[in-house]
Parts: sequence; C-alpha cells; structure tokens
Amino acid sequence: MGTPAFAVPSLKVLLREGYDVKLVLTQPDRPIGRGQRVAFSPIKELALEHGLSVLQPEKLRGNEEVFDKIREARPDAIVVVAYGQFLPRSILDLPSFGCVNVHASLLPKYRGAAPIQWAIAQGEEVTGVSTMFMAEKMDAGPILLKAECPILPDDTAESLSPRLAALGGELLAETLRKIFDHSIQPIPQDEKLVSFAPLIKKEDGVIDWKKPAPEIARRIRGFFPWPGSTTTLEGKIVKVSEAVAIEGKAAPGLVLSCDEEGWRVGTGEGLLLIKQVQIPGRCCQPACEAARGLRCISPGSKLGE
Repeated sequence: MGTPAFAVPSLKVLLREGYDVKLVLTQPDRPIGRGQRVAFSPIKELALEHGLSVLQPEKLRGNEEVFDKIREARPDAIVVVAYGQFLPRSILDLPSFGCVNVHASLLPKYRGAAPIQWAIAQGEEVTGVSTMFMAEKMDAGPILLKAECPILPDDTAESLSPRLAALGGELLAETLRKIFDHSIQPIPQDEKLVSFAPLIKKEDGVIDWKKPAPEIARRIRGFFPWPGSTTTLEGKIVKVSEAVAIEGKAAPGLVLSCDEEGWRVGTGEGLLLIKQVQIPGRCCQPACEAARGLRCISPGSKLGE
C-alpha cells in the first residue's frame, strides 16, 4: 500500500527481492495542475508496468469488497509506505506476519504526515527512516529497525525525500528478511520521546518576519516545493524559494538592501538574505533579477504588508 514517489523505491525493492506482490493499493486517480489532468499515482504507474493488480478505494474502513479481496490474497505481510489512509483493525489483523510500515523519521520523533518537512524546519541535523509493526494509533506501533540520514545544510524537502525513500526501501528489505526468519524483536516506542509532524497547510508557508532569521530560513527549505514560502510586497504575493540567515539588524520585514547577492530583509533576530524568488507571472529567478523587474522593491520597502 502506497501512493507518492516516496513509496516507489519500497515497491521496487519488493520486486527485486522476488516477493510475490499479490495486490497493490493506492489512492484514487486525482486531477493535477492547472489543466486538472487526471493522473495516476507513482505507485500505480510502477505497478501497472509490472502487471500487478491495483485497487484504488476511496476508503478502507467499512469497505467489505476491498477487505474480501485482501483476505482472498492471503497475505503473509502487508507493507504500507505513505499510503494516505488509516488501516482499520480488520485489515491490520489479516496478515500472518503483520502490517509493516516504512516511516520517514527516527521514531518516536516526528509521528505524522510530514516528518521530512518538519525535521528540516525544526533544525534537525540528522533524520532517518523507521520500520514498525502498525497499530491503530498513528505511527505508534513497535519499532523494528531504524536507519539514519544526515540533513545537509542546503537540503530542502525535495532534495532530502529521495534519499530517505531509497534508504527506506533497503531498510524494508532487511526488515522483511528478519521478520520471516524470526530474528527481529519489536521495541515499543517510548511515549515520553514522542513528537509530531502534522499535515502541512498552505498557511504554514506564510513568512512571519518576527521570527528569527535561522528559523525562517529552515522553514523555507522544509516547505519547498510545497506549500512554498510566501510574503507580500505592496499587495503582490512573492514566493521565496531560497534564503539564508546572516548577521545584521533591521525591523522585521524591512528591506535593507538589494544587490547581486539578493535582498537583505530584517527579521525578529538577524537578517534574511533572499536569493531566489518567484513573482506573479514569472518563473523562479535570482532575487537580484526580480528586483530589476519590480519597481516597488528597494531599500526601505516592507515585506509582509
């Protein structure tokens, strides 16, 4: 069970290792982009390439037809990677070796829908992936294995996700081998160490210039490419895609200077040097180029108003 690109390496590993994949469950096809073209999920595309049976239920809970098809497959194990739905107890109890989840954090830290984004936004230097037996409570099952991955200083959610996905696929292979030969001991999660990574909303990307510059810079990296980090300039929305914290002082949101390096903007603590932006009607471009096309940006301009 899986949906986005993050789940693809795990399915590839299952196929590489020779597992008999009886069914693939993924989210229903959704319209995407400005043209609202209906698109398959990355997992569905891979499954169809390999001639696998695909189910796309709108919901699992109370869906007897899907339950019957899973039961008829008589799975030894169910693997779940970023599927996008909770599994009811009736399905969790079906496989003889349990339901195994690949989660993109070092549990019990960052339970939830957006562990990669929040790990960057919170300033972690190391994250990783965990495998666990699933429980009805979200990401709360006993841990099987973990693997660490460094967060590089310029990592975004977009650059970090593929590395974690690949790491998760290999960790899944090791986990299943140890489950099937009974050489692994699940470890209950320490509830005292739990932290959460809730689903990110569009408003999370609105820059609060009163926050310290390092925090703003981390959030810009963590929320790239979605929802992106935005501010306003004379009523126009400006998307900031790359920025770094630097020393200096100015009022929050006040543009101190604009030059070839970018825009220096005051924050609650330090300055933010904005390097890449996207303005309405334009592609992402260096901030210095955008400044030349924006007559309303200059030293003394105010962002966020």
